[in-house]
Amino acid sequence: MVNFDFQNPTRVIFGKGTVEKLGPVMKECGGTKVLLHYGGGSIKASGLYDTVKKSLAASGIEIEELGGVVPNPRLSLVQEGIKICRQKEINFILAVGGGSVIDSAKAIGIGVPYSGDVWDFFIDKAVPSKALPVATVLTIPAAGSEVSTGSVITNEDGAFKRSCNSVLMYPAFSILDPELSYTLPPYQTACGIADMLAHVIERYLTQVQNVELTDRLCEAVMKTIINNAPIVMENPTDYAARAEIMWAGALAHNNLLNTGRIGDWASHMIEHELSAINDVAHGAGLAIIIPNLMLHIYKQDPQRFVQFAVRVFGIEENFHDPRQTILRGIEALRSFFTSIGLPATLKEINIGPEYFEKIGEKTKRMNSEKGTVGNSFPLTSKDIVDILKLAK
Repeated sequence: MVNFDFQNPTRVIFGKGTVEKLGPVMKECGGTKVLLHYGGGSIKASGLYDTVKKSLAASGIEIEELGGVVPNPRLSLVQEGIKICRQKEINFILAVGGGSVIDSAKAIGIGVPYSGDVWDFFIDKAVPSKALPVATVLTIPAAGSEVSTGSVITNEDGAFKRSCNSVLMYPAFSILDPELSYTLPPYQTACGIADMLAHVIERYLTQVQNVELTDRLCEAVMKTIINNAPIVMENPTDYAARAEIMWAGALAHNNLLNTGRIGDWASHMIEHELSAINDVAHGAGLAIIIPNLMLHIYKQDPQRFVQFAVRVFGIEENFHDPRQTILRGIEALRSFFTSIGLPATLKEINIGPEYFEKIGEKTKRMNSEKGTVGNSFPLTSKDIVDILKLAK
């Protein structure tokens, strides 16, 4: 186990009807003039938009609005939000939606007090030193951004999708009401499930030794997601299963499962380049990449992949041929993703071999200092191309 410094200051308000507490909690946190940030029309169609505005207004909070966030949120909208916050003297940002909305809100938050281009933070040209506080009302369990330090933004100029991490981006509070996820389309639910499962797998793929506790925690979260996913796909209004999924998504990315270990994150880096090419949903891209990345790297640490197969998917261990156990575990993961309606190949998302070299090179450039991608199982651009060939 390696040394760690853990904190997560985000207040989580979880359960049925908790959005009614929004106004009073916002006022308690000092929010007096709020930028209400959201995506398309879904929160208006569901009535959540009206509920949010009513709760804020009842607490005497002024509201400015900025909608229009899309999956793989755009830098241009972040820049528009920064301009509004400065002009209107906003002192709090409220993200109502899923990970894309929250990531966009966080980027606006670190951009407002910065005199340069907010994109500087996403290309490691600068480090945030101040930020407007952000709060969230979560509607899509997936990214874990409601309790994390991260934001991922796409720059339309060059189709670059990049991340930024800072403790300044921990939300002040997040409201998690599982009922708000009832109306999600099945594919969006499935993509969210893949995203949160990927967050745990990234942490699980470590070569740090003696991390039994966090191994077991990771396995518990993964098993909970896998057990409850078929239930919510079959019955979207099953509150118990929705609650398990929503809380699992938060625990997957609130950094608790990081403690004492070093995760990999190569699959996320590769997937970011897929999204940059054709706007594929993040979870769908991860569902394609992760099993094939595992196939490429498992020989570097066979016992970890045996453990994954046995503990997470209940595969009977073949002591005479560990490789068979590993392959059955990886295939179980792939089958899980396809069982909830996600793609298994790049062909299904219209990414052909003509893109492979470019994806490999662009992904490697994200970690240009080391020249490789991934913290635990380092990949060269050739390795990435080989993974893409497995996924074709």
